[in-house]
Amino acid sequence: MDVLENYTGHTDPGGAAIRRDLERLSISKVSVGEMDNNAYLLVCKQSNEALLIDAAAEPTRIADLIGAADERPDLRHLVTTHRHADHWQALGAIAGMFEPRLIAHPQDAPELPAPMDEFVEHGDTITFGEIELEVIHLRGHTPGSLALLYRGEDRPHLFTGDSLFPGGPGKTWSAEDNAQLIGDLEERVFDRLDDDTWFYPGHGDDSTLGAERPSIPEWRSRGW
Repeated sequence: MDVLENYTGHTDPGGAAIRRDLERLSISKVSVGEMDNNAYLLVCKQSNEALLIDAAAEPTRIADLIGAADERPDLRHLVTTHRHADHWQALGAIAGMFEPRLIAHPQDAPELPAPMDEFVEHGDTITFGEIELEVIHLRGHTPGSLALLYRGEDRPHLFTGDSLFPGGPGKTWSAEDNAQLIGDLEERVFDRLDDDTWFYPGHGDDSTLGAERPSIPEWRSRGW
């Protein structure tokens, strides 16, 4: 698989992956499947240990991203951000190939196609190599939707699953769920993190909290 080093936040279905190199962490993004799902491979530069966020589809392409050479990253963890099927179609295959530790929130785990090795809740930490990710539980899109926060040397980096996109929160199915999701986004994301926080959604292009923050009143007023 081609991997472009000029990270823009945009990938095309079936196209090249893109990679962002931070001081201690590399982040690779690839679009897979018919719904333009994003899979993210995070690699600790010091230890070469890796974590995959959402084995969404096309296990061969995800495996190509991880690589086959002796120096390929050691995939130790696989986090599924939520229970919707477009985010776990390749989970079983990737688990069989690499035997990572499977992680999800306990409220969504029963609907995933493989038993989880670890459940995480709001405020927990996932560690691989020298990298720590903070777990943020964002209720509303599904009961157990997760975001993962890496506090990088340059800025915070936030992986939001389907809970936050450029243009607003993820889809909900009731006014109550919509209010819950926007409330969690305000309290657990926007109130805690600066405008330069870069976020990586479950589909499509990346954005920053600063670009989205002025639209929060509109999100509330338009409802679900």
